[in-house]
Amino acid sequence: MPTEAAKIPSASGQVDDLALLGLLQLVSPALPIGAFAFSQGLESAFELGWVTDEASLGDWLDGVLADGLTRCELPALSRLQAAWAAGDGEAITEWDQWLAANRETAELAAEDSRLGASLTRLLGSLELLPNRASLEEPPLPPGAGYVTLFAWTAHVRRVPVRQALLGFAWAWLENQLAVACKALPLGHTAAQRVVERLRPALVSAVDEALGMHDDDLGPALPGLALGSALHETQYSRLFRS
Repeated sequence: MPTEAAKIPSASGQVDDLALLGLLQLVSPALPIGAFAFSQGLESAFELGWVTDEASLGDWLDGVLADGLTRCELPALSRLQAAWAAGDGEAITEWDQWLAANRETAELAAEDSRLGASLTRLLGSLELLPNRASLEEPPLPPGAGYVTLFAWTAHVRRVPVRQALLGFAWAWLENQLAVACKALPLGHTAAQRVVERLRPALVSAVDEALGMHDDDLGPALPGLALGSALHETQYSRLFRS
């Protein structure tokens, strides 16, 4: 596996230049993994009239962040990155399977697995996948999901855990706003107002996720699950989830 001529981030969480650029690359909308094709149930919320304008969009995203990412993807990401750093293949597989079990609809499960497969192919082309011959690098779990691959990439790019979580949350928010700009519709200025509203919430979500115990984890988004299930048979749609 190629090494990067960058200093390992200090315990204080300071990010060196190459690590920062690696994180920006990972969360960029230009990353060719097809994230633009998925709305994570948001398109269904538009169709059902649950989200109709800037204010209701902000409320929806705030709720998904608080009861979804904060309790599921973000704490799992921190545990997966720690497991990659420790070379703990059993923990990596366990958390990858836990995430898969928390995908409540076929579309949400397909989104996670397809993004994971796309990121796997991309990392393979960049020669950044775990070294199968190495005893220190566990292999990827079969069919590893997106969060597991994101954690590996953050680890190999030497990105501190807290910054990896912030980057993941930012990528989620940016993609959701791109969906809204295409399908609500939402103007780009209005989207930036939503960003300003939710930036502090992203930081709070990461703080909370890093302090959660395993027994407290698990998303609580029945409305999103219902909307996602209905999206599977929605007559006209732009997105795959």
